Amino acid sequence: MRTVAYYKGCLASLSAKELDTSTQALAPKVGLELIELERVTCCGAGDIHEAEPDYYLHLNARILAYAEETGCDTLMTVCNVCTLNLRQANFQLCGDEALLERVNRNLVSVGAPPYSGSVDVQHFLWLVAAGDGYELLQQVAHKGLKGLKIAPFYGCQILRPSKILGFEDPDRPESLERIIEACGGTPIDYPAKIKCCGFPIIQAREDVALGELIQPIEQASEAGADAMVTPCPLCHLSLDAWQSKLREQTGRDFRMPILHLSQLIGVAAGLDDYDLKFKRHVVSVDPVVEKLAI
Repeated sequence: MRTVAYYKGCLASLSAKELDTSTQALAPKVGLELIELERVTCCGAGDIHEAEPDYYLHLNARILAYAEETGCDTLMTVCNVCTLNLRQANFQLCGDEALLERVNRNLVSVGAPPYSGSVDVQHFLWLVAAGDGYELLQQVAHKGLKGLKIAPFYGCQILRPSKILGFEDPDRPESLERIIEACGGTPIDYPAKIKCCGFPIIQAREDVALGELIQPIEQASEAGADAMVTPCPLCHLSLDAWQSKLREQTGRDFRMPILHLSQLIGVAAGLDDYDLKFKRHVVSVDPVVEKLAI
C-alpha cells in the first residue's frame, strides 16, 4: 500500500460527492491508503488565479503545507483544475527561494505550517496508471466492463501546459484508454477527447461554451460509445448536467452517461451502489448498468 495525502477539492465535497465516495472505496483495491486533508480550502480554480494571483499562491501553498505535514511525499488530487493549480503553485514556490520564504512567513502568521517543497502533486489517474498500474487493474477489475464501448474525455487542464503537468503527451494521451482496456472495456477514439469542456466560460459566454461541449458528446455518440469517462469533476458537471442545455439549444437528446474515473474502475471492480452513487447523476447511468448485468 502506498500512503498519500488526499485533497478532494470543492466539487467532490459538495455537488460531486459520488466522486469522493467511489474514490475512497476504490483506493485500497488499487494499493492506495488515503490520508484526507481536512483543514484546507478551495484551490481557487481559475477565477482567483486570474483576479488575485498572490492570494491564489497562498491558498495552494497552504494546501501543500498541510499535505507535507502528514509526512506523505505525494498529494493526490481527483480534479484536473486542482491538479494544475497545485502543481503550478508548487513549481513557482520550489523555483523561487525568496518567494517561498515570504509565503511561509504569511502561512505561519495565520497558524498554518510552513512548506519546504517536498510534496509531489499527482492526479488519481496518474497514480493508477503509473508503474504496474495496468496489471494491477486487470486483477482488481474482476467484474469487468464486458466490452462496453467507453469514450475517454481528458479535458484540457490535466494535459496542458505540459511543462507543469508532463505525465503524458498532451496531443496523444493514452492513459485513459489503457485503463479502459485493463478493466475489460473498449476505448473509443475521437478528436475532441483532449479539448476543453466549456466550463470556464459558461457564465460569460454560454453559447460558446455549449459549442465546445457538444463536440465530444456528439463525436462519442457517433462513434458508438455506451458511455464517457472523465478524470475531472468540472468536466463531468459540464458533460452530465449540461446535456439538458444542449437539448434545449439543438433539439438533440444525446442521453450519454458520464462516469467519473473512479466510478468506471469501481464498477469493474464490483463496488456496490452505495459507493458508486450513480443516482446522483443527471443523465441516467442505467443503460450501462443494465448492459453489465447481462
